[in-house]
Amino acid sequence: MADSAKRRVVITGMGVVSPNGVGNAAFSEAILAGRSGVKRISRFDPSEVPVQIAGEVADFDELAWVEKRERKHVSRVLPLAIAAATEAMQLAGVEAGRLSLREKQRFGIIMGSGGGSQEFTEEQYRLFFHQQYKHMSLFCVPTGVMGTLSSELSVRFGLRGASHVITTGCTSSTDAFGYCMRQIQSGRLDVVLSGGADAPIALGIVKGFILMKILTDSWNEQPQRGSRPFSADRDGFVVGEGAWMYVLEEYEHARARGAKILAEVAGYGSTCEAFHRVRLQECGEEPARAIGLAMKEAGIGAQDVQFVSLHGTSTQLNDRIETQALKLALGEHAAGVPMSAIKSQIGHPQGASGAAGVAAAIVAMQHGQIPPTINLETRDAECNLDYVPDVGRKKVIEHAVCNCIAFGSKNSALVLRNWA
Repeated sequence: MADSAKRRVVITGMGVVSPNGVGNAAFSEAILAGRSGVKRISRFDPSEVPVQIAGEVADFDELAWVEKRERKHVSRVLPLAIAAATEAMQLAGVEAGRLSLREKQRFGIIMGSGGGSQEFTEEQYRLFFHQQYKHMSLFCVPTGVMGTLSSELSVRFGLRGASHVITTGCTSSTDAFGYCMRQIQSGRLDVVLSGGADAPIALGIVKGFILMKILTDSWNEQPQRGSRPFSADRDGFVVGEGAWMYVLEEYEHARARGAKILAEVAGYGSTCEAFHRVRLQECGEEPARAIGLAMKEAGIGAQDVQFVSLHGTSTQLNDRIETQALKLALGEHAAGVPMSAIKSQIGHPQGASGAAGVAAAIVAMQHGQIPPTINLETRDAECNLDYVPDVGRKKVIEHAVCNCIAFGSKNSALVLRNWA
């Protein structure tokens, strides 16, 4: 097996299906301009619930990616993931149909999803309890199994390597990147299709979040102002959906085929506070340690970080503790590092959050411009770092930290290195 120290992991393809833009170009333009994709919910009639806004992907043609006869048998998350994965493969210059059997066997899929096909399962239960058995899918069980999502993509592209779904809540796609790194570094795989996808905009799921009192219900009449990370008047997150997919590749493999490299995945760290199923400890020590582990693997110090892509959910507790964690991780340099929260523009796409944060970092690196945190209108005294409010900022970025925090005391972080 190859020496892991010599096997570097790079990103050669990226595909995006986001509430504020479908495709790399549209997404890049939107986030740099600070354009929100949050709007009134159309996936179901929201009039019966107090929360009526979400980060929906508008005007997305599911049937362009899944045949009409198959659509009733799969979740919305699948066409979202296929569309993003297809763009990532195209950008990477990979034609799956032209790969040899050996190449397919060393090409895996390891992606993250928090809910997977949960909205599909909710619909199957609705049909069941209304005794509409003939309308139920005969694949209601296998499609509802989380791991089926990566299998669908494996079949779609004919890839024979490991096919896994990492589901660790909001850190799912960040952790998927971590698992990809280890598979490539160890020599088990040469290429991996990775990233994250989630489609949690369904009545039952939204009602569940409402019971937890973690969604904002203050901005139904002004949806684009609803997601307000780090603002003193924030009162909960906006649920979102989408898919952000990537081709991760061993550096020499990418170089040999002349692939354009977008960034290097230089470090990964993950910890658990072992504290509570949803709450965070106020101290921020374990999120900070996850960031520190990622920086250590990347071989960088706090002074080498030029940008942080924040988790930034827009909840009172999370934003405050993430701020504290960054202060612990970066020390005296924290105040001088620009940071931004993509969720201010797209809402909270659950397990796809980390993948969305990676996309924001790559766009920032490519354009030399940091996307803004929008809706930061009233400064919270305890959230006092540089969140690049409202308007983007020019910045040359060599290293970016991408941070995520999840239910169950989980914390994960990545370090990306610019390849320009």
